[in-house]
Amino acid sequence: MRFFDPEGEEYGIPTFPRKLAPEGLATRRQLRSKGLRPNGQPVIAQILWFGRRDPLTRVRPVRAAYLYRLDLAAPVRPMTPGRARAVAAMMRARRTCPDCLVTYPYVIPTSLGCCPACADHPAALAA
Repeated sequence: MRFFDPEGEEYGIPTFPRKLAPEGLATRRQLRSKGLRPNGQPVIAQILWFGRRDPLTRVRPVRAAYLYRLDLAAPVRPMTPGRARAVAAMMRARRTCPDCLVTYPYVIPTSLGCCPACADHPAALAA
């Protein structure tokens, strides 16, 4: 069976195919859905599977999801007022154009580096 290495001899850590991980282990996303976090514990095992085929190279990449022990997981830390202010400030910075200093209701694309209006007319700002 492909990707089945419970002793970790081939991949370095215990490896399982999709849907065959043992009970008591969960991915980060599964932990979060249960209101838990890994709590600093190391990766115990992994799940490997083939991803979607790239249309240009026709290669199927190997995807990985790391597993953590449920009994060592801790509850997610609650959102405090200070953390809420910090998150709001971070999001405001992502919505503010560094060139024209306008705050938009959406996150500015990092590929542009500035708002679409400034990206379309860089010479207008220099004048």
